[in-house]
Amino acid sequence: MTTRPLALLGLLAPLVGALLVAPGAGSTVAAASQERRLPAFTEYVALGDSWTADVVLVDRYGLPDTTHAPIDCAQSKTNYPKIVAEAISVPVFRDASCGSATTKHFRRPQEGLPLGGTNPPQFDRLSRTTDLVSVGIGGNDAGIAGAGLDCLNLVPVANPVSDSGPGLPLGGCKAKYTAGGKDQLAQRIRASEIKLVKALRQIRRRAPLARILVMDYLDVVPDHGCYPTLPATDEDMAYISAKFRQLNKMVHRAARRGGAEVVNTYRQSAGHDLCQAPQVRWAETYGPSANDPAVGVPAHPNAAGARAQAAYLLQHLRDTDPDVFR
Repeated sequence: MTTRPLALLGLLAPLVGALLVAPGAGSTVAAASQERRLPAFTEYVALGDSWTADVVLVDRYGLPDTTHAPIDCAQSKTNYPKIVAEAISVPVFRDASCGSATTKHFRRPQEGLPLGGTNPPQFDRLSRTTDLVSVGIGGNDAGIAGAGLDCLNLVPVANPVSDSGPGLPLGGCKAKYTAGGKDQLAQRIRASEIKLVKALRQIRRRAPLARILVMDYLDVVPDHGCYPTLPATDEDMAYISAKFRQLNKMVHRAARRGGAEVVNTYRQSAGHDLCQAPQVRWAETYGPSANDPAVGVPAHPNAAGARAQAAYLLQHLRDTDPDVFR
């Protein structure tokens, strides 16, 4: 989702050598995914935001991948679309995902990226012969990622200065987004649903032969803080965690309305939230990741999270009859 820290991209490359290699997570899920044969595809296109791109500033492979998108889209070389593409041995693969993307950027260029780059309209990667599309989008339309950052509080108590919700770095996201008795995030989530539905229907028109798989968001946002790993009050985290669940419910509704399949990563990923131990959590709050050496973007999946997303998508392909969704 939102990738404000990407401006630090060029400054963080020297950290690669200082990061320690750690064993990956999600291997149990991946092993369980070997039971049934994968269907064959000829052309796979991945569309989405930073949770699809698996945004990274620098990792053990170096700077972000530029094979499919500008460097300031911050695509990881091992994000879940790339893992899936390798697993299914697809002859043609295009990854359009980009940090900060919204459904608007499916149809229009995403300009003004942190280093000045432009990602072409993500729909440009689709064709009449595309037969598999994965979609991970919606969080930025609703503004969830930016709101999540506003929950971060440098001190482990409610803001003593103001009760109006100043946001980062003093927290108070609940007060900020419910001021005046209106839940702004809930309103944005509801308004985002029709945007996602329209996007899915446009994908169907552009790629009529494709299986369209909508990815929801991993269950990595706990309902409590855990200083210093996740510096936020329990009140703020309970609020943003509830909005995160609302976001996922909206994504599921939109997928059904848009005639797409849903890969339910949220239901399967409990126990890997931001407050868990470094080698257990599937997302990071700040600093280096122990799940493969990397410096990523706060509140986004790490390498273990990407592997888990890929495993869930592959398992869905093995287990699901596509005719059910047609």
